[in-house]
Amino acid sequence: MKNVLVFNDEGHHCYAAKPEEDSEEGAIKGEERGEAQKNKEAARMWLRGLQTLQAKLGVSRVIDLSATPFFLRGSGYAEGTLFPWTMADFSLMDAIECGIVKLPRVPVAQNVPSGEMPKFRELWAHIGKRMPGAGAKRNLDPRAIPAELQTALEALYGHYEKTFKAWQHAGVRVPPCFIVVCNNQATSKVVYDYISGFLVADREGASGDENASRLKQGRLPLFRNFDEQGQPLSRPNTLLIDSERLESGEALDAKFRAMAADEIERFRRERVERTGDLASGENISDQDLLREVMNTVGKEGALGESIRCVVSVSMLTEGWDANTVTHVLGVRAFGTQLLCEQVVGRALRRQSYELNEDGLFGVEYADVLGIPFHFTAEPVVVKPRPVVQPVTVKAVRPERDACEIRFPRVVGYRVELPEERVSARFNEDSTLVLKPEDVGPSITRNEGIVGEGVDLTVEHLNAYRHNTIAYHLTRRLLEAKWREPGEAPKLHLFDQLKAIVLHWLDAHLVCKGDTQPAQLLYTGVADMACERIVSAIVAKHVGEKPILATLDPFNPQGTSADVYFRTTKKTIWQTDARRCHVDGAVCDSDWEMELCRLLESHPKVFSYVANQGLGFSVPYRMGGDARTYLPDFIVRMDDGHGEEDALNLVVEVKGYRREDAKVKKQTMESYWVPAVNRLGDHGRWAFVELKDVHTMRTDVDAALRSAMSEALAPLLPTQAAGG
Repeated sequence: MKNVLVFNDEGHHCYAAKPEEDSEEGAIKGEERGEAQKNKEAARMWLRGLQTLQAKLGVSRVIDLSATPFFLRGSGYAEGTLFPWTMADFSLMDAIECGIVKLPRVPVAQNVPSGEMPKFRELWAHIGKRMPGAGAKRNLDPRAIPAELQTALEALYGHYEKTFKAWQHAGVRVPPCFIVVCNNQATSKVVYDYISGFLVADREGASGDENASRLKQGRLPLFRNFDEQGQPLSRPNTLLIDSERLESGEALDAKFRAMAADEIERFRRERVERTGDLASGENISDQDLLREVMNTVGKEGALGESIRCVVSVSMLTEGWDANTVTHVLGVRAFGTQLLCEQVVGRALRRQSYELNEDGLFGVEYADVLGIPFHFTAEPVVVKPRPVVQPVTVKAVRPERDACEIRFPRVVGYRVELPEERVSARFNEDSTLVLKPEDVGPSITRNEGIVGEGVDLTVEHLNAYRHNTIAYHLTRRLLEAKWREPGEAPKLHLFDQLKAIVLHWLDAHLVCKGDTQPAQLLYTGVADMACERIVSAIVAKHVGEKPILATLDPFNPQGTSADVYFRTTKKTIWQTDARRCHVDGAVCDSDWEMELCRLLESHPKVFSYVANQGLGFSVPYRMGGDARTYLPDFIVRMDDGHGEEDALNLVVEVKGYRREDAKVKKQTMESYWVPAVNRLGDHGRWAFVELKDVHTMRTDVDAALRSAMSEALAPLLPTQAAGG
């Protein structure tokens, strides 16, 4: 055999990469870097195979076939560059305009005031840092996925539910398919469990069986894999596909195989017919069965006909051609438009090619979230960034040692919560305002390049009753906030805590922008509510249950004398040698610059330091996550006790208050300040938040007067609520 004619199917994987020194791409980081390296290696091996074929047999011609004839990420060429040897390009846009594929609809607007791309258009940019990495530990909590992802799932599911009912009404015998494309196996597993349901260890069970488990039902009812009694469905509604599952067959249990015996037998006969090998039909593996389920999604009478949702990592290489896909959610980074086209393309195969009364194909839609797909993308050339020379900021020693400021390094708090009678003292910072900016847009407008648009909303969450929300919030409070690890929940407090929760829901929950109270069922949002309630309870009982600070055992005290760092920031206030130990204060805003001026002219200020490179941090919790708060300044002030016993005032400059600002302020006033003052050997401390540039002087003076008149006790409003 000589002079072979080669057809390269999926030919965009075969090219000669550009030398690194001539690369038109910018730096590639994280998981995208690994993916780019795989693309480059695959292209190299494919091309080497053709070169070997040429050397051994001779190649007369190579013809590439590809729906996306563009250079891949990692090729060295600008992403989106058309192969220069392309002879004919019938693009996705051409196919959409001709009506031979479904019309993808992507987010074009949202009810979040911003000039940026809609949040659900590029979801990963807002959640990526909070999602598990490829090497994440097993047994992650699916309920802890970011609120924005939960809202995206709810919004897209709400429209899927309408589509599902419309298909049933029209007599379509298979369900529409909802696909979720993830970045790694850890992400796909937590999303799959969140959608379909999962089992957790029942540490509170009365059976005494340490291996007992209980069901956490899936949040999206049509995609649940368990019935109302908690039993696994014989035919799952949701399927998880990734390389680990394909190798293990874990996704298919024996009960599913028994229920699908007729379809399995039919598949065996088909294998025998295709291969002519009787043995191959008798020895079917779970892996092959799983592949068959995947490849027959939406096909009546086959294994995959009942599948409504597919959660996948490696779908891009499966050659999947289901025509029932109506909704797609991307939960990964999309570095190139090629990748966007590949994923969106999974939903674009038409369900029907029947002509309508006008002799045309009827329009079919696919709604897409989380994929920054552009209908008219162009190659992107990375522009070089100018080099900025760094500046050194340091403590001036020994000349300014008189201005030194020392502080405790607190790493945690020991709080003894009441065990019998519980009450709470709420204030304005106890209020939680649910806004689309924080939990994700509650209204997202999806449109295609032509055709009708659709609003994706979370209005279906209205169905949750007020008492149901209170029950779940109280249970979360007991399980996550009111017990030590390994302890059973203090169920005797349930009624008292529920009364406090109901009061908080009525008086301190504000839903704006069409958000819903039921979004408190998101674990992260529930934890934000619980943290406010616990802070109010701690504030009420602080006299009888004092708070203790835990210091870093190896480095319990920090000092401004250790400041030495380099920065490229331009906003640096040159400090007065009589007032600051450090030669510069790096500021994040004009307000902070103004505060520096005010402090250097204030007669009661002994010294101050900006918290840049200082190492002063405050531990707190936000939405169940352990976080670190870095206040803006520490100021030593004269409150009548002299310089040897100066007041240490922690100052936060905050022009715009998000929900995390309230939590930080509550932490300082209810935990950090009383706990550090109780230690007794780190000086006296207070906290002030400056919210208006025009009243900074007045606010600082007010904090000073408060410290003098109330002996540094935190300011606590008198409003109380409780059992």
